Amino acid sequence: MPSDAKIVKLKLDVIFKKMFANKKNENTLRKFLESVLELPENSITGITMDSVELLPEDIDDKFSRLDILMNVGEKQINIEMQICNEKSFANRTLFYWSKLYSGNLKSGESYDKLPQTICINIINFNMFEDTTDFHSHFQVMEKKRHTLLTDKLAIHFFELGKINKKPDTSNKMQLWMQLINAETEGDLEMLEQTNVKEIQEAVLILREMSADEKMKELARRRELALYDRITDLEVSRAEGRAEGLEEGMQKGMQKGLQKGKAEGIEETKKIFKLFMQGYNAERISQELRIPKEQVQSIIN
Repeated sequence: MPSDAKIVKLKLDVIFKKMFANKKNENTLRKFLESVLELPENSITGITMDSVELLPEDIDDKFSRLDILMNVGEKQINIEMQICNEKSFANRTLFYWSKLYSGNLKSGESYDKLPQTICINIINFNMFEDTTDFHSHFQVMEKKRHTLLTDKLAIHFFELGKINKKPDTSNKMQLWMQLINAETEGDLEMLEQTNVKEIQEAVLILREMSADEKMKELARRRELALYDRITDLEVSRAEGRAEGLEEGMQKGMQKGLQKGKAEGIEETKKIFKLFMQGYNAERISQELRIPKEQVQSIIN
């Protein structure tokens, strides 16, 4: 197969679920979890899956979630692939975690029965601008002493956009994320050459899936549904920006008119034009030779 040949993308939730929720690939899932959760090798001995059935309507539904929920020993783990950059994704993740966690307790049972609940979010966008690390791990800690309140809550984010292209054989966590990021046969060949056994086995599975016409059709349909969702989000954001700009223009014009200056309207338009281009108040002030305070009063 040519190195530029396309493969089915593991970052698509339907392909990820088809691979890792397949009972015959349980050893691959075990190795994946041990790497991304930084658990000792061979520490996972048993995995019990929740419902793994894929309904036809789920594939084409742009709002459907194709997560993998499982019990691993005393832990409850949920894995979600997320391509769409939703504004409140962090809050949604915490809400979903809370439902999973509290849903384990039956009436009258002790709180000690609640299992450690781990959410693994693999996202195809940059969420945390304050770091170049692709892995962020959140728990509940005391703010000053950094003392862990409980290990029951753990939320992981893996940002695919921050993954290096070149494989690092010493970092299995990164190798798994590079596999999820792979889009061509050439990407698989690079990973295969690492000689990391579990990665090589996963590459073979993904190759088999990429040669399956039914799997390729599933990927095509799911990609189309998710593209529609992304388009909806972008349109919504654009409309929000347009409304904000119009409202800001109106406020700015009012200020200009109140000063009794006809040029206030044109000045406001220039300010907002630069503001929408990413200029901050100080730079706008320098460009238009207008006091910074005046610029701030208009854009605020």
